[in-house]
Amino acid sequence: MELRLTPTTMPATVRPSLAPRLSSNQVNGAADGGFSGALKSALSSVSAAQNESSRLQQEVQMENPKVSLEETMVAIQKAQIGFQATLHVRNRMVQAYTDIMNMQV
Repeated sequence: MELRLTPTTMPATVRPSLAPRLSSNQVNGAADGGFSGALKSALSSVSAAQNESSRLQQEVQMENPKVSLEETMVAIQKAQIGFQATLHVRNRMVQAYTDIMNMQV
């Protein structure tokens, strides 16, 4: 499910200091790559950390002398922390969506 919100700009009479900074290209560009782009890059980073920790675990199990157990344990912890942070962000987003849907208009 994709939810797109159209950005709104504040009239110059209300806040004249913001009017020169906002143009239609800047507002549309922010909507296209802003939060969603940051979220996608964060998710790919967490996925890469998990893949790296899995690879290191396999190398340790195969007794590769070039891979240390300490390096593997640090990679596993980084992947776990990243996954837990991602899970918290998802839970907050679901809660915010639920709160918005329950608002009376």
